[in-house]
Amino acid sequence: MTKKAKGKFNWRRFGKISAIVVGVLVVLGIIIPLPIYVETPGAADSLTSYIKVNNKPAKVDGKYLITSVYLQKVTGLGALISLMNPHATLMSEATANSGTTAENSAKINQIYMNSAVNEAKVNAFRASGIAYQRLYNGLYVMGIQDDSHFKGDLKVGDMITAINGKHFSSAKGFQDYIRRQKVGTKITINYQRGNTKKVARQKTVALAGTKNLAGIGIMLADAVDVTADTQVSANMGDIGGPSGGLMFSLQMYDALDKDLNLAKGRTIAGTGTIDNEGNVGEIGGIDKKVIVARDAGAKIFFAPYLKPTKENLKYEENGQTNYQEAKATAAKYAPKLKVVPVKNFKEAVNYLETH
Repeated sequence: MTKKAKGKFNWRRFGKISAIVVGVLVVLGIIIPLPIYVETPGAADSLTSYIKVNNKPAKVDGKYLITSVYLQKVTGLGALISLMNPHATLMSEATANSGTTAENSAKINQIYMNSAVNEAKVNAFRASGIAYQRLYNGLYVMGIQDDSHFKGDLKVGDMITAINGKHFSSAKGFQDYIRRQKVGTKITINYQRGNTKKVARQKTVALAGTKNLAGIGIMLADAVDVTADTQVSANMGDIGGPSGGLMFSLQMYDALDKDLNLAKGRTIAGTGTIDNEGNVGEIGGIDKKVIVARDAGAKIFFAPYLKPTKENLKYEENGQTNYQEAKATAAKYAPKLKVVPVKNFKEAVNYLETH
């Protein structure tokens, strides 16, 4: 009886198989997106091409730039490349979409953009002495909590127009009325989805952190229209979010007042939200917006100012206020760009008038 010789390990075959496996993994790493997003510098666009006054471009002597960031999913290879880019920030899918879906995030950013345009009109009309009307339509649905009884009825982007048949002229009016109800009380909500009118009837829930204060478990934002005899419009296309508010206000004001010349031939960039009282609020990605402003040839960059107290800094991105981060970025990468802190619309106008 003879014994079979033990076969030798086939290193050549193993090498080929390993090469194929590695190749497949490399290809997958290149083509398959991960649940990771990268934020990078976007673009700096002149607002003259977006904003119109009486259906004509809102021309000014200079340029007001709206700055943006790019946000996109990355593959494994893309993530590695991003790590080598000092102006790229990797973030989770949840962070990129503010804890909701990509579809809802896009709707929310469009709502924020519409709000920014309308509140910019308020500031520009008021500064120009033009009579206007601010029509309060209702409340946009920006998010729905898991414990809300309206979760099966309402969707992000819907507009609530009345509660129990009552329409109010402010968000506070809606909220105060709901809070006067008892927790567990059925209320009727009239709302619109696009051009379709709908009705939902469900119970109130306790507001987070309370036992007896009633709410509907929905995150809301004002839905307003602003009109005047002078027509102002802004078609921003795919650009979303609230951060262009300040720059919209400046472009509109400079174009509306024929005796005014704020830009004075300059290229002016900046960022910041705006409300109907002219207050400028902080935004995200300001370091990247400084970079695109530099590349577009801007010499002035308006940054929202918030006093950097110990309490405020706990909640700030990278532990810095917008102004601190913008100033530090400019010092390192754009030394010829003047970063100007502003708390409100009037401060930005005053700077342009006096410098």
